[in-house]
Amino acid sequence: MPDLTLTLTDMAHGGLALGRDKGGRAIFVPYAIPGETVRVHVPDDRRGFARAELLEVLQPSSDRVTPRCRHFGICGNCHFQHMTYAAQLRAKDDATRDQLTRVGGLKNPPLRPILPAPEVYGYRAETALFPADEGGLGYWSPVERRIFRVAECPILAPALEAALPDLDVDLPGLRRLSLRLGDDEELLAALEIEDVEPPELLVDFPVSVSIVLPDHTAASLIGDPYLLRTIGGREFRFSPGVPYPVNPAAAELWAGIILELSELAPDDTVLENPGGAGWLTATLAARAAQVIAIEANPDAVADAADNLDAFDNVAIYQGTEEEVFPALDAEPDVVLLRTGLYRLEEGLSPAAFRLL
Repeated sequence: MPDLTLTLTDMAHGGLALGRDKGGRAIFVPYAIPGETVRVHVPDDRRGFARAELLEVLQPSSDRVTPRCRHFGICGNCHFQHMTYAAQLRAKDDATRDQLTRVGGLKNPPLRPILPAPEVYGYRAETALFPADEGGLGYWSPVERRIFRVAECPILAPALEAALPDLDVDLPGLRRLSLRLGDDEELLAALEIEDVEPPELLVDFPVSVSIVLPDHTAASLIGDPYLLRTIGGREFRFSPGVPYPVNPAAAELWAGIILELSELAPDDTVLENPGGAGWLTATLAARAAQVIAIEANPDAVADAADNLDAFDNVAIYQGTEEEVFPALDAEPDVVLLRTGLYRLEEGLSPAAFRLL
């Protein structure tokens, strides 16, 4: 199919700008901006829509900037580095509104104003890396359809990004390595490998290492078995297989928004699932009369028990919704069901529906 010249009009989900060909077909263009005129190649010839390859920006937007990362356009993690941050926020707001109206059927979705992140770069306290084709570790490239070796990642916290060149790992059966950064720039690497037998390891830079088992529990191999991270003025420990606040500063903002939206009162009982390591539980417990936290991961339960020891109004139950909810005697005033893979795929469980 010959190349096309398009003027882009809207921003769609996933960082794709939208234009239309002469026949009215929707053409989605990555790494472009509404208002730009671009030359694109359309590799397929579907009737209703097509995803194009950006060849040239003929008339750039005033919102276009030079991406910070050398891997931008190849890496599958970032979609908006070619735009000013203000334009990124507008694009995400527009895409969310479009999904709720066009797909969800809401005529005027009650969206709150979008909140900018405290930091645009250098904020991530965790990253997941995978064995690269050329050796070392890296990220998935949807363009090249492979894992490429990563040399830099400016959205990572500086101490985390600085550790990337040291991760020259050659471990048979390695599926994934998650690298986390603690309060005092301690590093913890969590290995997910095909063989659950602990490997023999030698490290030549300061990092704790654990192996994460299929049930998300962990076994420490080198150094400390968990990291410490301060959120909202409180220190919490996080085991390697327990969900970690990727953006700690944004986590504090999120906790404040939950308190505001829930209108939590001092005599309220809160049900939280999953409770994780208890960092959000602590925020809730400081405001409510009682918090009931549900958590299936035994390592997370142990973390939460340690992190919430100062609170006498928190009850932690180990198990799933289906196991715990039917046996609860309490009638919570506020129910906080946090997203997870199973909830995104299946929605609310029958036990959650019965509780609500």
